[in-house]
Amino acid sequence: ESRPHGDVLRSGRIRLVPVAELRGLRVGPKLFQYVIKVVVQTLQLLYTMLKIDQPSYILLQNPPGLPSIAVAWVVCLFWRSKLIIDWHNYGYTIMSLSHGRNHPLVQIAKWYEKLFGRLSDYNLCVTNAMKEDLWVNCNIKAVTLYDKPASYFKETPLELQHQLYMKLAKDYEPFKPRTESVSSNAERSAFTEMDEKTGQVRKTRGRPALLISSTSWTEDEDFSVLLKALEDYERYIHEGVELPPLVCVITGKGPLKDYYNGLINELHFKHIQICTPWLEAEDYPLLLGSADLGVCLHKSSSGLDLPMKVVDMFGCCLPVCAIYFECLHELVKHNENGLIFRDSNELAEQLKMLFLGFPALEGKLHNFRKNLRASRQLRWDESWDQTVLPLLGQSE
Repeated sequence: ESRPHGDVLRSGRIRLVPVAELRGLRVGPKLFQYVIKVVVQTLQLLYTMLKIDQPSYILLQNPPGLPSIAVAWVVCLFWRSKLIIDWHNYGYTIMSLSHGRNHPLVQIAKWYEKLFGRLSDYNLCVTNAMKEDLWVNCNIKAVTLYDKPASYFKETPLELQHQLYMKLAKDYEPFKPRTESVSSNAERSAFTEMDEKTGQVRKTRGRPALLISSTSWTEDEDFSVLLKALEDYERYIHEGVELPPLVCVITGKGPLKDYYNGLINELHFKHIQICTPWLEAEDYPLLLGSADLGVCLHKSSSGLDLPMKVVDMFGCCLPVCAIYFECLHELVKHNENGLIFRDSNELAEQLKMLFLGFPALEGKLHNFRKNLRASRQLRWDESWDQTVLPLLGQSE
């Protein structure tokens, strides 16, 4: 649905092959519609993948794996290629969120993933917990390849922050300046101002704190937790706690976006503004690199995968508050690079603690950012070279 990042479009080594999405099938029961969709997608993928030049490897991310794992396996037989599955989660656990774990479709999907997963030549996975689960429950031997941020996820220089804010202010009210500029020579956003004579950019006095969360608006993220925490944050300000006004940006597209936008429209905050923009691929890392705090509400459907959005936030040295699930500790170190919460009350208390005295260059928020800067994380290409290339080299 979105335009790929410019680095992908400009690369001479990457060829994008679009596959048309099946739309408009509304005949018969939902199970029938789903079966027809899988059959059509199978034929589409087979036709597309048999037309490409012979590959040495086919790398497939799962989920979605139905029907792509089976199709990729058949294509590998035809081309005599090696199949690599990159396990980010289990598709059947995502299906179970809406259908229940005992639904026949979910049980078929579980059997399918286990069967065709064993037919791959190599397997990658995103956590040690998933590596163990693949071995114990599926007899699949995998190598852990943690998600890492791409090189363009980094802290955003102040001048670029200002350009981004001015661009977003054209469409989104929270980025517009709160008050008129004292100087006629200043170009202002809610967060920054630029002296038009010297070109110097500085952050505005009394600026709001910028909180960002990204989502695919699906069942595995309950945004009512954040909305309830923001209600408590507003109440703290009314009670006299010295907290900054808040701009909360929630990015992404997905099936539950309209539902949550309806809940957001029912809230009447004086000190909090919420907007839900869809950002261009190049603007998203710039906004992460400009924010003061990230919030993650991803709850893994399997309890075995890690949220990529937090990986990207850490690449931008952005501290995070993330909701607890079983293997989250493999990424978020509580009280070191962020905080882990279990409910809206705990999140509200964390927001109050982190933003007390904002924007003073001290306290936990500042310490988390310092720890992230000092951690010198591997980037995606470095991690790939260290972990995957030796694995592939075994087959040469």
